[in-house]
Amino acid sequence: MAQKKKVHPKEKAKLHPRNQHRERYDFKILIAACPELESFVAPNIYNDESIDFANPDAVKMLNKALLKQYYDIENWDIPPNYLCPPIPGRADYIHHIADLLCSNNYGKIPTGSKIKCLDIGIGANCVYPIIGNKEYGWSFIGSEIDPTSIENINRLIEKNPFLKEVIDVRLQTNPKDIFTGIIQDGEIIDFVICNPPFHSSREESEAGTLRKLSNLNQKVVRKINLNFGGQNGELWCEGGEERFARNMIRQSRQYRDSCFCFSTLISKQSNLESVYEALDKAEATEVATLPMGQGNKTSRIVVWSFLTKEQQKEWKNSRWV
Repeated sequence: MAQKKKVHPKEKAKLHPRNQHRERYDFKILIAACPELESFVAPNIYNDESIDFANPDAVKMLNKALLKQYYDIENWDIPPNYLCPPIPGRADYIHHIADLLCSNNYGKIPTGSKIKCLDIGIGANCVYPIIGNKEYGWSFIGSEIDPTSIENINRLIEKNPFLKEVIDVRLQTNPKDIFTGIIQDGEIIDFVICNPPFHSSREESEAGTLRKLSNLNQKVVRKINLNFGGQNGELWCEGGEERFARNMIRQSRQYRDSCFCFSTLISKQSNLESVYEALDKAEATEVATLPMGQGNKTSRIVVWSFLTKEQQKEWKNSRWV
């Protein structure tokens, strides 16, 4: 029996103002873009059109429709058991970075393929580069330790030829290295983005997935659907988000002159103190924390640079203006 119709705000106010996904999903438009989505859409308990967000096939088809409708991506797909990311949250990261670059570029967002981003851990989905290129024309290097992910992205590029000149995926053969083996000699990167593995162990990751599924189903779930999404390297690493971020900061110092700024998503507020400590030890010249919010979830992007004010001015005058 349907509950009383829920009153929804007109927009998701916590999302970035330029985020194309601030309004509720218009399933008529999305089904027109991706007809396969229709079989997954049905009234929820509030009699609103929706999908079952606990069903990985439904979530993947929603992503396929969103990427087709808003970012002109044909035949997007990921291999079974790989991470299917929430598009609105990924778009927010891109837009917040654009604002940061804007604030360092005389109030104008640097756009076009001459602006180069390194996406650390691009995954099999390629979502950050797709959004960044479509919204701002940026080009991307995507690093990845998983060959299957790289193979999948190359298939996506083949199906969407406009991505060929703007996305370069590179295999990281040493999982302990974050930049070495990826950034080439003399290569200049305007900014780095990263969504690090959140959990510190497989057990912690599985417990988190069960909590998420239980919340989505509104009942206790004790077994994980193996297709729910996420390889081990996408979901957890030893030491979790905190250790990954600290390692990234320590290693970034070696490339301090190669990149205007580095950034990483930090989901746990409690990890910030440790991250700031690592940035202080690495002698970052500038640090910023950009808050983000999606629904009831809050997170933040930590950004840092090793360049002096004079070096930053020279960088933007030679590359961005």
